[in-house]
Amino acid sequence: MVSGCLTTPEESSPFPTTSEVEIGSTAPNQNEAVPELDRTTTLPTSQPVPINTPGPAQIQTEPGQNRSITELPDPDSYEWQLITGGLQNPVAFFALPDRPGRFLVVEQPGQVRILENGLMLPDPFLDIQDRIGSDGSEQGLLDLELDPDFILNGAFYVNYTNPEGDTHISRFRTIDANKDKADPNSEEIILKIPQPYGNHNGGDIDFGPDDLFYIATGDGGSAGDPLGNGQSLDTLLGKILRIDVHGEFPYSIPEDNPFQTGAGLPEIWAYGLRNPWRFSFDNLTGDIYIADVGQNQWEEINYLSESKPAGVNFGWNYYEGNHEFSGIKPTGISATPPVAEYDHGSGCSVTGGEVYRGDQLPEFFGVYFYGDYCSGNVWGLFQDESGSWQSRLLFNNIARISSFGLDDAGELYLVDHSGVILKLVRKVN
Repeated sequence: MVSGCLTTPEESSPFPTTSEVEIGSTAPNQNEAVPELDRTTTLPTSQPVPINTPGPAQIQTEPGQNRSITELPDPDSYEWQLITGGLQNPVAFFALPDRPGRFLVVEQPGQVRILENGLMLPDPFLDIQDRIGSDGSEQGLLDLELDPDFILNGAFYVNYTNPEGDTHISRFRTIDANKDKADPNSEEIILKIPQPYGNHNGGDIDFGPDDLFYIATGDGGSAGDPLGNGQSLDTLLGKILRIDVHGEFPYSIPEDNPFQTGAGLPEIWAYGLRNPWRFSFDNLTGDIYIADVGQNQWEEINYLSESKPAGVNFGWNYYEGNHEFSGIKPTGISATPPVAEYDHGSGCSVTGGEVYRGDQLPEFFGVYFYGDYCSGNVWGLFQDESGSWQSRLLFNNIARISSFGLDDAGELYLVDHSGVILKLVRKVN
């Protein structure tokens, strides 16, 4: 169980290296009892900064879909319920459509497992360990996203690093009609991105409400963005990319991408990111939340409403969170600040989460949950009646949080990189 920041002050990452933590060393054996998680440690905390706190710029936000939220409920009334254990470094979790009780779990070494009613099926959904390159830290199989028409076409997409450490975005298809088994030989490589260093691979992929395909990339690694990738419009690194994978192969450029006519690479949708580890769309509003892992001191959550135009610059490496980091921002460049941040007294590697839209815990409806890999803290973020952002620490030292997920009903799950899946539930007295 992680009880504090495990990376050095000079360099934080989604996953501490094997020299800092033995990856997988605490994962319980699938056939053994799962140890109870330690929830007793209380760490120093600092409240993330509301959007109306002075920073490098100001976002004009409108009150959202959640005007009734004024405060969050007492977290002592809730707990994280064990769903399953015995996984090997899980990094993503989501529901299979039209298959109640069935989930896919992405394991970083290169397998995708099927969880059915709390039991892990023996045969993996996908096994591509033979083509995965990993340094034991941030590389590997990093995410999977089902095609919006998965039920009909069996297509899905993965983000992984190859043995040379470069990013592959590939499409696969299932073998059979019931969509329980993928064909590892069906791979079609959509996009390759060379990686100059072993860290800061980003890794998240998602279809937006516009049915376009979004890809999060890190700045290429090392510390401080030495190549200037975050601000450069001539590289795909340090960006959110947006492409159309449903037309010509391998993809086409949406007509409303900000640089599709020039001044930058046409795939770029947003830039100025260091290492976005998990972004997600609100299933109700279409708004996007992006967690960007910090460098020396600040972790941040970025936000764009569904109506916000593309081409936003989130500021890295001129800014780390709301704070100046490196160089002098050129005149005429506008940097969009985060809506929440926390310092390294509360953790050292942010993990983006999900907006809760379930029915079992209506008091959290519209709250965005996010966490920290190092400290195991979980926060809730929301807009109050005035449109100002508020963030509250809810849980301490829960797990080595690598991801969050939702089921078909919008209920919230947490992925523990040590090998466990948890669900947020109300305590039973």
